[in-house]
Amino acid sequence: MKLVLMSCCAPCSAGAIKQLADGEIPDVDDFVVLFFNPNIFPAAEYTKRLNEQIKYCESLGVKYAVGNYNHEDWRGAVRGLEAEPERGARCSRCFEFRFEFARRWAKENGYDAVASVFGVSRHKDQSQVDRAAQCSLGDISYIPIKWDEKLRQEIGRNSNFYRQNYCGCEFSVRKV
Repeated sequence: MKLVLMSCCAPCSAGAIKQLADGEIPDVDDFVVLFFNPNIFPAAEYTKRLNEQIKYCESLGVKYAVGNYNHEDWRGAVRGLEAEPERGARCSRCFEFRFEFARRWAKENGYDAVASVFGVSRHKDQSQVDRAAQCSLGDISYIPIKWDEKLRQEIGRNSNFYRQNYCGCEFSVRKV
């Protein structure tokens, strides 16, 4: 199987990328990390997360691709849901928007399955991510992989990743 791994940031995706790079996920013959996160705000935050993702992928010799950053398109997709709480309808629509992009990207680039680390964050709900993927991917398979949390934490402890304290969008920023 040729897999697209949707990633939101290096701290959340490090373990999954390492597992894939080490061949620990059965039936995956080829994979690419796809960074498509037009939800991240402000643009400087997006750039920090993107740069960390690229640095980590390159350190492992892993292929990656970057979708266009168009925050206004994302805002249009979640319009009317701005006041929703974290894990609410806004998050579902955000995941759907990003998985819709992944479906198109996968088809255009010869991949047949998508997985993600969107549910790894303590700010998110894995079952909500899974539902959004299943609604959005159509004829592209969704692989709800259970990532090795201990590995992710170990890599995190041994890295100097830039870490953020909110999911990404301006509606999820928490007062620190």
